[in-house]
Formats: sequence, C-alpha cells, structure tokens
Amino acid sequence: MMFTTEMVQLFGVALGRDSQRLTEALLREGCMQFVKTSEYESKSPDGASADQDRLAEVSELRKRIEGFLHTAGIIPSVPEDADINNRVSVDIKKEDNLLNQIAAQREGVRDKQRVIHQEILKLEDIKRQMELYGRDFSDLKLASKSALISMQIGKLPASNLKQLENGLKDFLSFSAAVAIDGDMAHRFLISMKRDKSEINKVLAKAGWSEVELSNQMHSVNKNVFEEISTKLEKLSVEQKELETKAKNIIKSEVERLQATWVNLWVSELFNRIQINFEPSSRTIVFTGWLPVSRKAQLTKVITEACQGHCYLEFNGAGSKTTIGDGVPVQLKNPKFLEPFQMLVSNFGIPKYGTIDPTAFVMPVYLSMFGLMFADIGQGLVLVMLGFLSAYSLRNNQQKRGMYNLSWLIVWCGFSSVVFGGLFGSFFGMTIFKPIWFDFHGVVAGHSSGSSMIKDVYSILAITIYFGIMVITLGLLFNWVNMIRSRKWSELFFDKGGIFGGWIYGGGTYIAFYYVLHGYKMFPGGNVLFLLVGVPSILLFIKEPYHFFKHRQPGEKFGPIMIMNFLMCWVVELLEIFSGYLSNTLSFMRVAGLGIAHVCLMMSFFSLAEMTSGIGSIAILVLGNILVIGLEGLTAGIQALRLSYYEFFTKFFHGTGELYTPISLNSKN
Repeated sequence: MMFTTEMVQLFGVALGRDSQRLTEALLREGCMQFVKTSEYESKSPDGASADQDRLAEVSELRKRIEGFLHTAGIIPSVPEDADINNRVSVDIKKEDNLLNQIAAQREGVRDKQRVIHQEILKLEDIKRQMELYGRDFSDLKLASKSALISMQIGKLPASNLKQLENGLKDFLSFSAAVAIDGDMAHRFLISMKRDKSEINKVLAKAGWSEVELSNQMHSVNKNVFEEISTKLEKLSVEQKELETKAKNIIKSEVERLQATWVNLWVSELFNRIQINFEPSSRTIVFTGWLPVSRKAQLTKVITEACQGHCYLEFNGAGSKTTIGDGVPVQLKNPKFLEPFQMLVSNFGIPKYGTIDPTAFVMPVYLSMFGLMFADIGQGLVLVMLGFLSAYSLRNNQQKRGMYNLSWLIVWCGFSSVVFGGLFGSFFGMTIFKPIWFDFHGVVAGHSSGSSMIKDVYSILAITIYFGIMVITLGLLFNWVNMIRSRKWSELFFDKGGIFGGWIYGGGTYIAFYYVLHGYKMFPGGNVLFLLVGVPSILLFIKEPYHFFKHRQPGEKFGPIMIMNFLMCWVVELLEIFSGYLSNTLSFMRVAGLGIAHVCLMMSFFSLAEMTSGIGSIAILVLGNILVIGLEGLTAGIQALRLSYYEFFTKFFHGTGELYTPISLNSKN
C-alpha cells in the first residue's frame, strides 16, 4: 500500500486461429494494459483501417444508445455475470434504424413541446405586462396606462376566426371570445404596441372592425386575466404530459436498448483488444503490463485458451527487454481511502516504484482541517451533509468524483468533532471541559486550562511543530524514492536530499535553541559549523561533480567555471534556507484560520447578546451556517494547499501513467 503495485510486462505469441478464444480469456481476466508491438510487422493498412472503422462504428452506436438511456434516467452498466463466450452479434444497421425511429418520435413530441413553450412564453409576457397596471379592463382604461400593451375590442365574420388566429401566431398577442352576434364574432385582443402596424394588417384581412365595449361585456372583460391564467395552467399540464410521453418512448424500448448496449460494449472491448494484436501469416503477437500478482492466473487462462500452443515471456519493470518506456501505475488502497486517493490523483499519478502517499495524506489532511475547524456541533453537520450526499450518489457511476468528495466531507466532519472535543467547542460554545485546552479561552485572553498552552503564540507554536513533522516526513519519503530509483547524486545533493535535510534539521535546532534561551543566545560556533556549515560546504561539491561527470568535449575548466560553481552554490544555499523557512512558517496559516474560526463565532455571540428572543436565535443560526459554509470551504482548501505544496513537493514525482487495463469494468 505504501508503494505502487509491482508490475510485469507480458510478451506473448499465439496462433491466429486462437485469436477469438484468446481475446475472450484476456477480457474475462481484465488485467492487461496493452502496449503496441511496433517493432514487429504491423497489420496491412487495409486491415488496420477496417478494424478501426469497425471499432468506431460500434463505439458511436453504443454512445448513442447510452445518450437515449440517460434521457430516461438510466445509467447502463455491464452485469457481473455477462456471458462473453455466447455474446450476441449486433446488426448495426438495424439498431441504427431503430434509434432513428425513436429519435423521430421524440422529435415530433419535442416539436409540440416547443410550440407550447412559445405559447406559454407569450401568455406569461402578456400576463406580466397586465399585472403591472392592474386587472380592471372596464372601458379599456388599461390601454391608456400601458406604454407597451395595446388592447381593443372588435368584431369580424365568425368564418374568419381561424384566419385571425393563424395571422396572430407570429406576434406576442392574446385574443379572447367576448360574444357571438349572429354570424359576427366579438373578440377582445391584447397585443404589444410595437407590433401595431403589422397586426392591423392581419386584422384588416380578417375583416376586423373595432367596436365600443358595451355594458353587458364588462363582466366578461374582467375575467380575461383569469382566462389567461387558466390557459397557462392547461398548457403547463400539456407540456408535462408531452415530457412524460417523450420519456415513455425510451422506456418502451429500454430492455432492448440495454441488452444492445451491453452487447455493443462487449464487442467494443473485443475490438480494442484485437487492435493490439500484431498478426503475421499464422501467428499473432501481443504485449502489455499487468500486476505481478496476476501473472500465474493469466498464464493459466491464456495457455488453456490456446490449448498450449503459445509462447509467453514475462519481463520485470526496468528490464532492457521491455517494450515501451513508461510503466503503468496501479494505486491499490482500501476502499475507505478512496477520497484521499482522489486528492493524490488530482495532483498527479506517482511515478512507478515510488511512494504512494495516500495512506499518509489522510492523517495529515484531517489533522490540519481539524485544527482549523474544531467544533463538535459544526463537525456533526458536515458529517450529516456528507452522508446525505454520498447516499444520493451511491449508485451514480457518472459522478464517482462527487461521491468521493461527499465521503471526504464526512471524514472532515469527524476530524472536526475530534478536535472540537479536544478544544471543548460545540457550535462556538464551551459547554464542557476541553480534553486538551480551551481554544476559545486562549483567543479571548482567558486561561486555557493547560499549563503548556497559555496564549496565541503557543497555538502558533503547535502548527510550527506540526509543519516540521510534515516536512521531515516528506524529506524521508524523498530519500526512500531516491534510493529505490538508485539516484545516488540526487540523494545527497538535491535540495530535498540528505545535505538539504541536514541543513533543515540543523536550522530547526538552532531556531529552537534561540527561542528557548530568550532570543539572546545561539549554540556554540563548533555546533553551528557542524549543523549548517558542514552540509553547506559539502553542497559545493555538487556543481564540480556534475561538470566533470557530464563534461562535454572541448569544455574547459578555469577561473570562470569556478565563479559559476560559486554562484550556483550561493544561489542554491539561499533557496534552501529561504525555502525551508517559508515552508515551515506557511503552516502558521493553520493556526491563523483556527483563530479566525473562533473569532467569527465570538463575533456572532456578541451580536446575539445585543438582541433577544427570536432575533438572537436567528443571528446564532445564520452565523453557524455562514461559518460552516465559509470556514469549512476555506479550511478544506488550505489543508489541500499545504498538503500539495509543502508536503508533496518534497518527494512526489507525478509523472506516472495510470494503469487502465481493458476489462468489463473499463470506463466508457
């Protein structure tokens, strides 16, 4: 778990007749990340192109089906008991035609939805304009008030009503029936004044003539607003029914689509494996990486699939006989560490053979978060929110990152609870005796209850000690990585090497000695020379060593070169001293944010004391919500920043390639 998984490269040769059985065996095991065997004769251009075209065709259809299923809220996945030996061949053309039919049906429904949506927008706009000026339309008083709406009553032949409605479709307007008088229809028309000239043309063609509002029509006009509201409700219901109909079009075919998706996905994986086979007239050559732990099992299944007619050769990472340069990296951590593995992967993939820091990131990150956000009550809120989010995302593979983030919030909440217990804080109140010391009391200038922690400077000192431990751990990891990589010169001469660490340890001792002696005394000269002088002088060897080891023909050694050595040495010493000093002091922000967290809660309690009753309670509730949201986010970001830039940079080489074998669980 501390180091990346040991990998081995398989070089295999099998008979071409066993290609299908071999592919099935490799897919069933799902542990091989293929490498192109470019040094052997490759497929003919026509054959390679045909395989690529087939793969692209299958992949495109699968993704199209996946898109349809997503619209119905279905996330497809390959079942664990998928029978890849008896897979069903998919008729690409037939399934494509089915999708076209489904798409056509859905598009017809969508067209109706768009028409209804436009009608809803028109009515809502008219309703909004009418609400600005009131709802009483008696004697058309509204028309004189509104600068945007034009309203009128008129009559036209009843036979021309359809013509009128069609003509008004392109305008933001609404017409309501008022009365029927013989073969004449009386209509109430609301439109936008900006369209007046064009609407008048439509009205003229329909035989419209304006009339005065009679007393008998007053009550009808007063109900126009309610008529618009009723029509909007009906349109909204119709819109929802169409939405349900669109989803049902997919759901009626969901079983077939899911089965086809599975067959296409398996077929796609088959093609992806076989594209990595390099054929000759009778054989196929393949190679790839797998964990050493899977070597025996894979050898067995390949031998059985090829009935013993195969040649398998395994080469360890770093061997001169391996094909390709990089070795893929497998991060294998317990499931509960997945949120912290996500943090590591976001920074980079560790180089093969180096330390995987996931298990160490967990205590380092959570300790910093807890020191900055120490409160039992607020921590329990984070735990609850994280659990709810994780529960809602538990089956959504598309949002795996958010799922891990939810669990990270849960872990951070537990850290807050633990440190809240150490400091005796519950929603900003000290309602029980702290296990360690009273953080709130120290910030407020009272006794902490601990003989060790007396003031804010003592809190700052805690984070300094913590920072020294984290940086020292990073240096130790760097030395381990250098030893495993056999980079002996970097082990000693690198800024994070043994001499750099020697200077850091010596500087730390000198700083503590100076503080403990009342800022008045340094260690003796011999001790100073041993602690920082000796490693500083030894670092001078670095540049001459590199010069003579990598000396180019014609490159001369002289006074100018000596001056270059001196300048590089001085600059590197400045970088080491200033760098390690700033790295260590950077951890003081942990104390700073912890103090800010306490001060914010004290401020809200002071504000609450100025009021009483519901107002006081509201201030405390809103204050806690603000602190949980703002301080929680800030603490999380700062803990991540310190992990990345003060810890990872000491040893982490994020140049690795993630191990991604072709298997039924491969990501789409």
